[in-house]
Formats: sequence, C-alpha cells, structure tokens
Amino acid sequence: MNTHDAELNLSRPAHSGVYFVDEDDLDSMAAAAVREELSVIRVDLAHCHGKADLLRRMATALPLPADFGHNWDALADCLRDPVWQDAWGHALLFGHAADLRRADGLEFDILLGILDDAATFALEHERPFFAFLALPDTDHSDTQA
Repeated sequence: MNTHDAELNLSRPAHSGVYFVDEDDLDSMAAAAVREELSVIRVDLAHCHGKADLLRRMATALPLPADFGHNWDALADCLRDPVWQDAWGHALLFGHAADLRRADGLEFDILLGILDDAATFALEHERPFFAFLALPDTDHSDTQA
C-alpha cells in the first residue's frame, strides 16, 4: 500500500476516496472493510479490454438493478445511490487494474472519475465509500486519483 495510506480509517467517511494499492494489499483492505461492517465487492479486471468488458464485470460483481443500463451514466448513478447493497458503507476492490489501464487508458480514467464522484457523494451523505485499485508499484507514481 502507498505510505500515505497507512493511516487510512475505513470507518471515517472523511477518508473516502480512490486509492491505488498493490495486488497483495487487496485482502487486507477487504478484511479492514469487513471489520468496519462495510459492504465488500471485488471486481477482477484481469484481461479487461475496455468499457464493455468492464461494465459487464461490474454488473456481475455488484448486485445492480435488473434495469442497469450498461453505460457510464448508469454506473455512476448506481454507485452514488447504492440501494442495491444494504450497508452503511462500501469498499470496491479492483484486482489487476493495470490490465484495463494498459488496454484502454481513457476508459480507465473515466472509471477513476466515476469512482471519485461516488466517493465525494458518499462523503456528502456521511457514508464511507472506498475504491482500491491494484496497480504495480511502478504505476502508482504516474497515476493520480
């Protein structure tokens, strides 16, 4: 995990946000989220090739409404208003995020923006929302969330 994330408290909505971690950190982030009674959702992005593939994986991992539109706006709406998951807060863990970033950097950046917007919305409603994206250490320094 990045050193600046060492003091991260998943029970505090003020810490909500998008974080880049090592693949090995996802299990400890999931355990910490469970301790704080957050909903934990894992999305495996191994060999993810772009938007359509990503949205399919998100729809499979998240208990989204049956009428989920499989587009960015629908994903943003669902993440801002997570009635699909009965929990006081959420932690989304994205394994192998570098695969999507390499395959389609623009779609990766759009995903980051949507996750950041969801975290901001959750903060405004005093709910914790965390997204942890597993990237190799070499990718942490040149990516901003």
